Amino acid sequence: MRMVQATTLSSIDDYRIIEAAPPEPGPGEVLIDVAACGVGYVDALVALGRYQVKPPLPHTPGQEAAGRVAKVGPGVEHLAPGDRVMASVRGGFAQQALAPAATVRAIPERLAFAQAAGFHINYVTALHALTDRANLAAGESVLVLGAAGGLGAAGLQVAKLLGARVIAAASSEEKRDFCRALGADEVLDTAPEGWRERLKAAGGGRGPDVVFDPVCGPLFEPAFRSLNWRGRHLVLGFVGGPIPALPANLTLMKGAALVGVDVRQFMLLEPDRARAHLDQLLVWAGDGRLAPPLGRGFALDQFALALEFALTGQGVGKTVLEVADL
Repeated sequence: MRMVQATTLSSIDDYRIIEAAPPEPGPGEVLIDVAACGVGYVDALVALGRYQVKPPLPHTPGQEAAGRVAKVGPGVEHLAPGDRVMASVRGGFAQQALAPAATVRAIPERLAFAQAAGFHINYVTALHALTDRANLAAGESVLVLGAAGGLGAAGLQVAKLLGARVIAAASSEEKRDFCRALGADEVLDTAPEGWRERLKAAGGGRGPDVVFDPVCGPLFEPAFRSLNWRGRHLVLGFVGGPIPALPANLTLMKGAALVGVDVRQFMLLEPDRARAHLDQLLVWAGDGRLAPPLGRGFALDQFALALEFALTGQGVGKTVLEVADL
């Protein structure tokens, strides 16, 4: 099989496509023929050794994929070869990848492989953030920063499903049109000058109750300052550049909370609740209430371009590596 691999983590140029024997699934494992693999900002950071958790070497990028079951290991009885599935995988930039059977889920018929490949992490993150960390109530308002990106789009869609009024902030008219198509109630540019006044106008004279922030860039402090009383600012990532700081007195003055969202630890420490969130999301996807938008696709031979593109933050929706037509 063909797979992407590197023995060092210093540069994307270190990665090559190699030929390797397909891995054999062990007890409780599943071998998946990969149709598509999600490519996110974190995937690119991991590939470059810049993430807080360093992968073992040699490293093949890609942590979530969709495709068909090729083989099942001993003890796996709920899956069979040919099943359409999505899974957390070890090395999804490959024609075949291993996954723990506990992470393998059937794909609703409404979802294409490319949609399913970018579904699990972003949408579980969004539901965990808005329900467990923000305790979002129907009728509250949510400001989504970076709303056209993979995680931002998930936050926008999930907030709407939970009954919130959503203001989507995005940097270009193309991205704002994308957010309108996803159901945003209002859209907002990201130019700092006069931004808080435009946000207040978009909110009908009020600030947001919740800020969903995967960016933590120049609008981080203005967004926090704009929160309503008892507001919650969710910190989901730092794609906006240098990590910003917040004067501690603002939390007291606003009666507001700065809340961290770490889905990796959530899945490790609260696996039952994480599975329940995924169950709910798959129900919404299965009945048509949730349709993940397709982002830009890259062929397996274009893996380096896909990683570089993920680092730019320029895409709309979830970037996907399209490995095979299954």
